[in-house]
Formats: sequence, C-alpha cells, structure tokens
Amino acid sequence: MMLSLKWMTFFIHTIDKLFKKTGISPSEVDVLVVNISMLAAVPSLSSRIIYHYKMREDIKVYNLTGMGCSASPIAINIVQNILKTQRNVQALVVTSESLSLGWYPGKDRSMILANCLFRSGGCAILLTNKVALKEKAMFKLKCLVRTHHGAKDESYGCCIQKEDDQGFVGVHLGKNLPKAATRAFVENLKEIAPKILPVRELLRFILLTLIRKMTQKSTKTGASARPVINFKTGVDHFCLHTGGKAVIDAVAQNLNLTEHDIEPARMTLHRFGNTSASSIWYVLAYMQAKKRLKRGDKVFMISFGAGFKCNSCLWEVMRDLNQDGNVWKEFINSYPPKTITNPFLEKYGWIQEEDPDTFCIPDDYVIP
Repeated sequence: MMLSLKWMTFFIHTIDKLFKKTGISPSEVDVLVVNISMLAAVPSLSSRIIYHYKMREDIKVYNLTGMGCSASPIAINIVQNILKTQRNVQALVVTSESLSLGWYPGKDRSMILANCLFRSGGCAILLTNKVALKEKAMFKLKCLVRTHHGAKDESYGCCIQKEDDQGFVGVHLGKNLPKAATRAFVENLKEIAPKILPVRELLRFILLTLIRKMTQKSTKTGASARPVINFKTGVDHFCLHTGGKAVIDAVAQNLNLTEHDIEPARMTLHRFGNTSASSIWYVLAYMQAKKRLKRGDKVFMISFGAGFKCNSCLWEVMRDLNQDGNVWKEFINSYPPKTITNPFLEKYGWIQEEDPDTFCIPDDYVIP
C-alpha cells in the first residue's frame, strides 16, 4: 500500500499540473490510458486515478503493464485508433515507471547494468481531436509505426526479467541486444520512411543503392560505402529513446545525425537516466526548454523496448514553443555540461564496449 500511495502522489501531482495548464476538467476526459512496466497494483493504477478525480462512469480505460520502454507510442496508438472512429474525444495518457520491484541485488553483470541505467520518472499527456482546441495544441500526430519481433528467439530473450543462479530476480540485458535492436529498427524505418520523407529523397536513395550494386557486379570489387538516406529532408528534430549511450550513438551513426541532433537524448540520459517509457517525453521537454521547437517543425520519435519492439512516430509542432516550466526549468541553463561521466556505467556498462558495427544498418537495406 505504501508503494501505491507513493506512485499515486506522483500521478496526482503530474495530472494536476496538466489539468491546470490546459484548463480541462477531469470530467471532460473520455479516454484514460496508463502504462507502467514494473508495477501491477490492485485495483489498477488507472482505477485509482479515476477514483481520485471522480471521472465519468462511461470513460474508456486501458491499463498497460510489462510493455517496456516503448510503451508510450503504444499508448498513443491506442488513443489514435479511438480518435479515428469518434469525434470530440479527449484522452489522458499517463506514463511512468517504478524501480522498487525491479532492483537487482545479485552479482550478474548483465542484470547490474539495469540498476545503473534505469530510474523512475513519468509524465501526463492530453490528446484530442476537438477542433475547438486546435489553437491550444502543441503537437499534431502525423503518423505512427510499431514493429514487434517477439516471435524471434534472440529478440525475445535479449531484454527479459528472470532469476539468476542465486534466485535473485532482475532484468537481463544480453550482449545480443544491439543486434536485436538493429533488426527491429531497420524494419521500422522501412515502413515509416516512405510516410515521412519526400519522394525525391526516396528516389535518390534507391537510385544510389542500385548504382552501387551494379558497380560492384561489373567491377567485382569489394563493398563500397553504402548510401545513407537523409532523414533530415523530412525531419527537423530527433527525439531518441535514452536506452543507453550505445543506443544513442548507434542511431546517430545510422541516421547520420550530428551532436546537435542527439544532444537532447544525451542530456536526458545524463540528468534523468533511462526513465523507461517516459524518457522520450523528457527528451522532447529538453527541446522545448532550449526553445528549439518552432511552428511547422517535424519531430521524429524513436523508442525501443523489451519484446523486442521498436516504435516510432512523427509529430508536427503547431506553434512556437518556449520554456514553459517543464521538468528542465531548474537545470536547462547548465546544459549541456562540459564533461559527462557515469562511473557506474564505466564499471558495469559492458554492452557499450561491444563492436559498434553490431548496431549498424546492413548493406542490403532498401526502402520497398
């Protein structure tokens, strides 16, 4: 009960701020989606939120658990499907994480790493298709793609909660995680790229890929540098999941991103760690606090999660966004710092010592 009361305090604080900022009453919420991986309370956390705010009896409720770091896009997708079929709907999405039940006290290094990376956090998001609220909107969802490789043995077991040899329960992060993430990442990019990039960039990439293959066959030479698709032709900002330094570096390498592009993800990992499903919203808040988000900009969100999943979506900024008292308010002026170190990751972060090529898009990657 103490654990539940602690998390209800967090939920109430976050949701109260959202209702105050938007001017929306709890009785106006039509859909409630709550996701938290490591905690399954009875009654559910969604039920406790409904009880506290005395929400309507006909509210549609979804309570997600065990969905991992990529749960936020899943929650958004649930709301998206509802908004496609019903008009004038207001949906509240609450995403958080609890580490109390996931702390690993054993000695297996593959599980100790999770203690170093993961931290608690969360946020509340209000989504709607009400035309009357268009002027208040900060972002518009353009498209969303979900990729799930749970049927593959290697992908399923690379990030999984289990017991070690001594009987201690922890989250195992396997050395094959980068490869599993790559496969899911590539499949996700294949589907979402045609939806968010201009036709001229897709044609350029396909043409260069064909020329490269024809040149290799005619000259019988070794592999030349593969063409890189330029996502910046359709994307202004990249909101990357803070799964770890290796993940951020690998995505940056494969998408040819600059340090400026990945600064929000790096700084979020440094300040807040991996807050699981809520991490991408901390990254987005950093961009807002730095006054990077201007009307018409496109923000590409990418998240990875156990299963193994890769989910991504594209948002359009609806108005110029300034620092609006979000979670970065007290720290933003000191970021980015001159040096970034984490002694725990240096000691236990063996995944980051892997060959960086294990997280690379293969040469035969093409957009169909």
